Amino acid sequence: MNIENTKAQMRKGILEYCILGILSSGDSYTSDIIEELKKAKLIVVEGTLYPLLTRLKNAGLLKYRWEESNSGPPRKYYSLSENGLSFQRDLKQTWEGLS
Repeated sequence: MNIENTKAQMRKGILEYCILGILSSGDSYTSDIIEELKKAKLIVVEGTLYPLLTRLKNAGLLKYRWEESNSGPPRKYYSLSENGLSFQRDLKQTWEGLS
């Protein structure tokens, strides 16, 4: 068993859980999600975040909307879908059961 692969899978799972947790509080723009992850000492760059967001969206856990910006191009805001909210709650219960 390769420890680096295991670490990568753990990090991916934790990041997905944290992203769902952030979005459970409301809609967020990508830079807001990155800022919250940095506050939690989970340093993430956009190149890491976008594939995770796409995977979660394709799994039906996220949705997004475009919003006009006064300072540039429209911004994509992510939120949890109904399935995402249920999934996040289930993950939270599982996480709390582990600790």
